[in-house]
Amino acid sequence: MSTYSIHGQKKKPNILLICIDDLRPELASFGASYVKSPNIDQLAKEGRAFQNHYVNAPSCGPSRYTLLTGIYGPPQNNALFLRAKKLENNPKSVMPSMPEWFKKNGYTTVSVGKVSHHPGGRGGADWNDDHVIEMPNAWDKHLMPVAEWQHPRGGMHGLANGEIRTKSGNMDVFQTVEGPDTIYPDGHITNEALNQLDDLTSNKKPFFLAVGIIKPHLPFGAPKKYYDLYDGVKLPELKNTDKPKGITTWHSSGEFMKYNRWGKNPNEDKEFALEVRKHYAACVSYADEQVGRILQKLKETGADKNTVIVLWGDHGWNLGEHAIWGKHNLFEQGLHSPLIISYPTLKKKGKSTNAIVETVDIFPTLCDLVDVEIPAFAKGTSLKRLLKNNKKSGHLAVAYNGKAQTLRTDTYRLIAHKKGSFELYNHLKDPLEMNNIAESNPEVVQKLNLLLKEKLK
Repeated sequence: MSTYSIHGQKKKPNILLICIDDLRPELASFGASYVKSPNIDQLAKEGRAFQNHYVNAPSCGPSRYTLLTGIYGPPQNNALFLRAKKLENNPKSVMPSMPEWFKKNGYTTVSVGKVSHHPGGRGGADWNDDHVIEMPNAWDKHLMPVAEWQHPRGGMHGLANGEIRTKSGNMDVFQTVEGPDTIYPDGHITNEALNQLDDLTSNKKPFFLAVGIIKPHLPFGAPKKYYDLYDGVKLPELKNTDKPKGITTWHSSGEFMKYNRWGKNPNEDKEFALEVRKHYAACVSYADEQVGRILQKLKETGADKNTVIVLWGDHGWNLGEHAIWGKHNLFEQGLHSPLIISYPTLKKKGKSTNAIVETVDIFPTLCDLVDVEIPAFAKGTSLKRLLKNNKKSGHLAVAYNGKAQTLRTDTYRLIAHKKGSFELYNHLKDPLEMNNIAESNPEVVQKLNLLLKEKLK
């Protein structure tokens, strides 16, 4: 993408990064026609949807670490805080983050909402301590409007009208309430993003604006009008709901199950499972509306003519597949998330790519698109070739949690457990990952395991 002339001077393209928490690729533009996601779908029509994008960790903190640093990192949720501590103790041992890199290259950098693990990018008891910064040197401003939720910690798991999570068991796992978008925190996050776009677009410097939308993160709360979109809508029946046998990354859905479920278990109660899925879908539609408002504001300012837009889901989310309700697993659903990249000079707009790519690729891609030097330390691969030609091939994608690592190829998913066990699934024959064929394919396991180790070295 070439620079854009403004006031007689060449201005580098802006960057708008929209991060959405716990967003599966369950969108109309990703094949789920029953989901109401018109704004994200429109972005896909104007850009390139990466149908096989995989995150590098199935949890918010470590996944955002790879996005924001361009390198693989620790599997814990406090990965970026660990980096900040390392930076404090030995500054030369830590490479610049993505926003810091763009700041060094003349960009104004602003984050609003949940971009790093903590909304607003701070630590402390209520995540608002200015002395505990999650990403030092990264943002000119890092903002989290909290409104009646009092502090970023309250907003993170907030329900309608200022309800804060104190004890999970006392908070409903889903909710729908009449009211405007601002009865939940994302309405306020979006309003602040619009304010920042006004400020940033009046500045001569290019901007890097990152906006983090919290929903559809648990608990599943959204204004009633979004739940009403699914009245009478038939959701497809899930096919792989059995708990897998043997050693796997299955877990008992602790994050989900600790909320008030009125004594119901979605693995045993089909009607309750369907209600959970509908409330998740309502949250997706609520998040989609926020995306639409942000993109509309970008167009109103005229900055859309010189902005690279990236929409990214921070990981997948199981809605009953493998009897899991949540993330934190290395199955397909825990790692597969939406990625859309759009910019004005993109050719073949609206053409998806099926190439396998990973989150760590976003940092070098953005550098490549706006003519900023790609840092040597960045582990990912620029996706510019796929933006020029959607038929080009992708590459291997890796991910990890605390107990295992995984490699995804066009044909296979290998999961290598730290204790020595393996899972192998043939996606051409078994896309639902129900038949572990590792034992009968030792040569394939050995070959893929070497590739996995080499990529994460």
